[in-house]
Amino acid sequence: MSEDIIYEVLSVVDEIPPGKVATYGQVARLIGREKNSRLIGKVLSMSQFYGTYPCHRVVDHTGRLAPGWAEQAILLAKEGVTFKDNGHVELKCCQWKP
Repeated sequence: MSEDIIYEVLSVVDEIPPGKVATYGQVARLIGREKNSRLIGKVLSMSQFYGTYPCHRVVDHTGRLAPGWAEQAILLAKEGVTFKDNGHVELKCCQWKP
């Protein structure tokens, strides 16, 4: 994976405002790689090697949080993101519209 792609992904993630979320697919579309949403997840899993980015603001297409990362819900809740009863982010009100 090239560093250009990594920084493209991270620059989009850095634009997501507090209180909003984007989906992996949405980030992939914004960098012109609409079929590569899994690539976005891979990049985000390595983001700590490239600086500090608000990766907690990226969820799957149903609003589901990253498995095994309990802190994600806490960080999003502190920003005012709302959740459904099933623990998924309420995308209707919280999805970022760039």
